[in-house]
Amino acid sequence: MPHRAIAVAAIALSVIAVPRAQAQARDSTAGRPTAVMLSGPDVGRRAPTFRLPWANKDGIGPADQPYDLALDRGKTVVLAFYPRDFTSGCTAEMRTFAEQYDSLFGPGVVVVGISTDSLETHARFAASLDLPYRLLSDPRQEVARRYASNDRSGYMRRTVYVVGPDGKVQYRNIRFNALDPNHYAELGAAVRQSRGG
Repeated sequence: MPHRAIAVAAIALSVIAVPRAQAQARDSTAGRPTAVMLSGPDVGRRAPTFRLPWANKDGIGPADQPYDLALDRGKTVVLAFYPRDFTSGCTAEMRTFAEQYDSLFGPGVVVVGISTDSLETHARFAASLDLPYRLLSDPRQEVARRYASNDRSGYMRRTVYVVGPDGKVQYRNIRFNALDPNHYAELGAAVRQSRGG
């Protein structure tokens, strides 16, 4: 009789434990907290230079003339990484940038939006919102990785950087909230400070 009880217990254990062990083997993070490491240039550090193709409300920019951050040295540049064109949060952010362009940025400031979207989609999005700035396409998130703006989902994280005329990061918000007026106020203040105002 004891052998039979052991056999029944072994069968019950295999019915319960084996599927659970198999499920845990498929998900190597099961039971462990997941942390996301963020890097990117800190305030005061040189902003990584890059070149990316662009589009604006008038269409796609020339293939032989990509946007080049290094060519904007001497100007204040706002880099706005965002997940996707035509989504509610991204539309709100880009529309706010456009509607408050003069008060947020002012003359002589270069603003670029960056996402994984195609140039064709960027051109339609920029035209639909009448955006006064370029949208850059980074489909493999190569630039986004350098700015801690990439995400495993395939879309970028919403982050904003202000690069000063000296090429150094003056401000960064790696969790920019498109619906928070305080984030726009902080960005505007950072741009004014970078411009010397």
